[in-house]
Amino acid sequence: MKQENAIQLFENKKVRTLWDAENEKWFFSIIDVIEVLTESDRPRKYWSDLKAKLQKEGSQLSENIGQLKMQSSDGKFYKTDVADTEQLFRLIQSKKRN
Repeated sequence: MKQENAIQLFENKKVRTLWDAENEKWFFSIIDVIEVLTESDRPRKYWSDLKAKLQKEGSQLSENIGQLKMQSSDGKFYKTDVADTEQLFRLIQSKKRN
């Protein structure tokens, strides 16, 4: 699978992305997207709480979230939860219903 890491800017905030050429999909760091959309000071905690809530409700969305290695602010690559565009839209919709 050929992948290419990139940083996208949204409202002057960085969102780590990864292009999967084989599947022709973009993957986005969920933590980064949550930080942009919620302006939370603790996006990891926000995501952890939301993921637990989705699992408790039996949402398949939380089961389908994958992890890919993305570059962190320290320059190293770590596994992080990622979602493709469709999954992100479903995540946002699920949050709006609550």
